[in-house]
Amino acid sequence: MKKILVLEDESNIRSFVVINLRRSGFEPIEAASGEEALEKLKVNPDICLALLDVMLPDIDGFEVCRRIRASGSKMGIIMLTAKNQEIDKVTGLMTGADDYVTKPFSPAELTARVDALIRRLGVDEDEKNASELVSGPFLLNTRNRTLEKDGQRLKLTQIEYLLIKLFMENPGKAMSREDILSAVWGSDFTGELKTVDVNIRRLRIKIEDDPTEPEYLTTVWGYGYKWGY
Repeated sequence: MKKILVLEDESNIRSFVVINLRRSGFEPIEAASGEEALEKLKVNPDICLALLDVMLPDIDGFEVCRRIRASGSKMGIIMLTAKNQEIDKVTGLMTGADDYVTKPFSPAELTARVDALIRRLGVDEDEKNASELVSGPFLLNTRNRTLEKDGQRLKLTQIEYLLIKLFMENPGKAMSREDILSAVWGSDFTGELKTVDVNIRRLRIKIEDDPTEPEYLTTVWGYGYKWGY
């Protein structure tokens, strides 16, 4: 049974989420504050996904997300954001979240997004049988999902890994935002196209010498992106 951290300070919302996750076959681990969530993560290293509320009584959900990523964890992270707070969505993705769900949300929407992210983060048979992709200074190991640039390991989230893998498998091919969203997030993903742009921005910070003048992951204006090396 997969463990999911539920960080939400409002007990009625947390109970609502926990009940529906249990009904879907998951094992929820509850936390009402950021510090409590970090402690629960220490004693439950097998948590595969975290649902993080943004507004908390101590440290906010963004800081919890940053600390999770700073530890090197590749667990799935979904931010629970306030309605119409666009900055929360962008900030969550830039700090390392994989997805976001806007409040109020239905049980069906939440469990669908959780299921979809867990599927995306799983290793399929093709990846188990594959080994390496090389492009310029980059070496992508598809068995252990790691990326090196000039021999130096770069820390990637699982979504960043899936993005770089997609581009390195399609060098020189211009891909639309819609194509990228479908390939990485799944055809049933109900999020917005800006999710692609924010994750591309985050990936460029890690792989480019100058993210403001990208050399490898370039923009095809009015269309999408391509791996230009």
